Amino acid sequence: MDLVRVDTQRAYELILAQITRLELPPGAPINEQRLAEALGMALTPVQEALKQLASDHLVRVTPRHGLYVADVNVPDLEKLSELRLPLEALAARLAAERATEDDLAVLEAIRQEQVAADPADPRRLFEIDHKFHKAIAQAADNYYLAQTLDHFFGLSLRLWYLVLPRLEFLPGAVERHLALVDAIRGHDAGRAEQLMRAHVGEFYDQVRGVLAE
Repeated sequence: MDLVRVDTQRAYELILAQITRLELPPGAPINEQRLAEALGMALTPVQEALKQLASDHLVRVTPRHGLYVADVNVPDLEKLSELRLPLEALAARLAAERATEDDLAVLEAIRQEQVAADPADPRRLFEIDHKFHKAIAQAADNYYLAQTLDHFFGLSLRLWYLVLPRLEFLPGAVERHLALVDAIRGHDAGRAEQLMRAHVGEFYDQVRGVLAE
């Protein structure tokens, strides 16, 4: 039983990565047997993983057409943003109130990593942005909040990979991390919350605009 769970988790992670990176693009049909063979795995864990992905709304199951990768659309973005925006703002507020010296050291390291990054490399800037948000969630010292945010971030990844090459605003958005680190270091909870809300809100506004074109 344990081995089945381990294989199912591995299948889940591998398929999720393919969906996120658009290697399995939106609307693509899924043949369970072929997918299992491509992953070098048994059929059962792949089937179980697809059930989990269906519950995450990343895979659709229809009686007539079988399995396919869920489409990407603006309504999905709206549902994610209306949850993630206030939770990210809460994480920033709690981080300003609770961050330890170790948390601040991690945030400073990420800030230095950002300064050294090529502003013309959106994929690298996006990776740094992800690390930054995870570090703030960790500094908030609330396991359930961190887990929830990581889940919503994961669901949003596919949307961002879809529009990433066109997100010309990303270098400027990532630069706002500098002010956020200062607010957290200064234990200015209100300022940290305000900055995070503006940062995440602008990001979703820009992605929404790209998807609507």
